[in-house]
Amino acid sequence: MSWQGRLLDRSLRLVVKPRLRRVVAIPEARRAFRRAALAFRPTPFTRNLLRPGGLHWIGSGPAQAGRVILYFHGGGYIVGSPQTHEAMLARLALLSRVEVCAPAYRLAPETPFPGAFDDALRAWDHLRTLGYARQDIVIGGDSAGGGLALALLAELCQSGQAPAGAFAFSPWTDLALTGPSLLDNSEADAVLPGERIEELRDHYLQGQDPRDPRGSPLHAAFPDCPPVLLQCSDSEILRDDSLRMAAHLKTEGGAVTLEIEPALPHVWHLFDGWLPEARQSLSRVASFAQASFEIVRR
Repeated sequence: MSWQGRLLDRSLRLVVKPRLRRVVAIPEARRAFRRAALAFRPTPFTRNLLRPGGLHWIGSGPAQAGRVILYFHGGGYIVGSPQTHEAMLARLALLSRVEVCAPAYRLAPETPFPGAFDDALRAWDHLRTLGYARQDIVIGGDSAGGGLALALLAELCQSGQAPAGAFAFSPWTDLALTGPSLLDNSEADAVLPGERIEELRDHYLQGQDPRDPRGSPLHAAFPDCPPVLLQCSDSEILRDDSLRMAAHLKTEGGAVTLEIEPALPHVWHLFDGWLPEARQSLSRVASFAQASFEIVRR
């Protein structure tokens, strides 16, 4: 780990994780998340255009026409927005030379499950009506948004509309909360307090089946799955959501790349510009996206 990573780890443990243990009101959590996002915004020149359907189009530098990354932000289904992830997505757009389309999907508890999934599917359909071919779209997301991207991927695979590829950063793939790392990494995780994840899950599900594949892609089928890239940290409580997701996709016949980084915080990619490992990971995702576009064009 870089010295920046060690400093970040200590800061998160001293400031962020204790606050997440204490916060109760969801509006307060949303304000805190927005403030934290503003504190880490070193980024190239950014374009962020809000277009119909609540879709933010984020870019930086020249972009290839006719190709797009459809990205779902994280935040446990209760916080976050395209704006909180804007700096990271601008960097990804610059590295991949592809515009990023980031939906402002509806959040819980105001909109419970499967509202976020319905909005994800609606965003996909909107891209298709704009003229994007399925092989010109790569889908991705982080944390809850990573689970959302993989749930959408399963739906698309089952309907014969698979995109060029998919990626996820530290995805939350099992709302039944059966991963051993939820307990094993409860102290090691620098950000997420494992004792509150059930409460977070319940804000979204509100009594619905935690194994429904629209919320838990770990339980979904992925026929004719395109290439998938998963990145996670070995120290986070959601580590096993990625490990088991990768294993499941392989049993479904998918071509899966799993990258496990040592001791980095949950979705370290958000610290691009401060953390060298963030830029390295985003660069690999950009290369994956470009390779996925080229594979389906052959």
